[in-house]
Amino acid sequence: MDFAWVALALNDLLWIGVAFAFGLIAKRFGLPPLVGFLIAGFVLSSQSNIDESLLKKMADLGITLLLFTIGLKIHLKNILRPQVWAVTLIHTSLVVLLIGALVLLLALTGLTLVAGFSVQQAALLGFALSFSSTVFVVKALEEKGEIDSLHGRLAIGILIIQDILAVIFLAASTGKVPSVWALTLLLLIPCRPVLFKIFDWVGRGELLILYGLLLAIGGAEIFELVGIKGDLGALILGVMIASHRKAEELVKTMLGFKDLFLLGFFLSVGLSGVPGSETIWMACLLTPLILLKGGLFYSLFLKFNLRARTSLLSTINLSNYSEFGLIVIAIGVTNAWIEEQWLLVLALAISFSFVISAMLSAQANNLYTRYRRILKKNQSDKRLPYDQLVDLGKAKVAVIGMGAVGTGAYDQLLSMHQNAIVGIDINAQTVANQVSEQRHVILGDPSDADFWDRVNQSKDLELVLLTLPTFNATMAVVEMLKESGYTGQIAATAKFEDEMNELLQAGVDTVFNMHTEAGAGFAAHAMTQGTSQKT
Repeated sequence: MDFAWVALALNDLLWIGVAFAFGLIAKRFGLPPLVGFLIAGFVLSSQSNIDESLLKKMADLGITLLLFTIGLKIHLKNILRPQVWAVTLIHTSLVVLLIGALVLLLALTGLTLVAGFSVQQAALLGFALSFSSTVFVVKALEEKGEIDSLHGRLAIGILIIQDILAVIFLAASTGKVPSVWALTLLLLIPCRPVLFKIFDWVGRGELLILYGLLLAIGGAEIFELVGIKGDLGALILGVMIASHRKAEELVKTMLGFKDLFLLGFFLSVGLSGVPGSETIWMACLLTPLILLKGGLFYSLFLKFNLRARTSLLSTINLSNYSEFGLIVIAIGVTNAWIEEQWLLVLALAISFSFVISAMLSAQANNLYTRYRRILKKNQSDKRLPYDQLVDLGKAKVAVIGMGAVGTGAYDQLLSMHQNAIVGIDINAQTVANQVSEQRHVILGDPSDADFWDRVNQSKDLELVLLTLPTFNATMAVVEMLKESGYTGQIAATAKFEDEMNELLQAGVDTVFNMHTEAGAGFAAHAMTQGTSQKT
């Protein structure tokens, strides 16, 4: 009898169990589980029986699916804004110059790792540290329900421009020039209607999942075949079908798969090896430079006329190092431009930056609320059309989150409140769709302290209904409402009993359980319809 599968199962059980344990510990301390996964990777790096090739494959697939789902949410006009492409190019140039100069100064201290560093080596390290982590930022935004916010869209746009710069670097440094067949990729443009038609045919369920996997992995493979980085192919395929009405549903359907495979990425970063004392010291010296990166981002955002809050939250999102830094250094090692131990230094610095960024991200709104009077002194008086303060007018009822539930609540209340009701959503496309259907819906971020200050000054708002897609987003708005001094009624939706209890303890007056109340509402509707038909 073959017991090989038992050894395999125990091997997998080890890394799954350790990842779960550290992920749970991180969550209990208020940090994203991914921080625990990174620590788990370092713990497991001393184990020789971990299948690193499996985790590497998981990581590659996870990043491919991540970029595909990002593409599903991209609108090209957001990337073409100077607040995205110009800020990215200026920021990258400044980081390379400043960090490169600091590394050369550090070389004068005699530290072994940087002793004798050339200008080219310092510039390579500066370039590696200029990237921010696409994986980390998107995960953090998703957990807080801010992926569609303005600061979330800005951060993702900048990450995409950085990814393009990385692809150009890879092509230039490895000599891997796209083949002449790359021109055939232009044929994807006339194929778009066909992709849309198939999207309509697949319906929902397992075929929708398979279609998403086919587009993501197939797009990556096609681009690899013509000498272009495959992740870019997954991103572009996502962008091509982003305007389809079922794109958002596909994102939600693939969410679990993406998160599962990304576990391999965070474990792989930690599995880089057991660091020595000098490696740890160097990583500790590099980690605070994320504050330099953040300061440059914040200053540039303000120079490009973004509000102080938008600038701060975008900055916090981007204040970390990226997995692309490891790729850049790996190429440097392959070409004998830099010593191999810098891979471990970068892996540690990336891990440390994730921990710091996670803590800052968790407190981002609180930091702005606490220091906004100081921060607002530096913002420009000029307001961009898409970065305005929300004005509710004389509305007495606000429905925040205009998805299916929010739309239903809005329509139900409209007959009672007429022009005194307003809908608010963080997604520009959702707002445009709602406006086209003659609803009074405006674009706004409900976790914006400046917005609630304005609302409370008017003293018109009496009822706020929160129908947001994530519990974390709902709690963030409730906290903001309470901190701003709002005294009206608050109603919110929840999916689970423990969420209902937390919302009630936080000061919500009425909590609607999406599962139990929907069943009761359906029964009441059926009884009403049955009675009306008999009469």
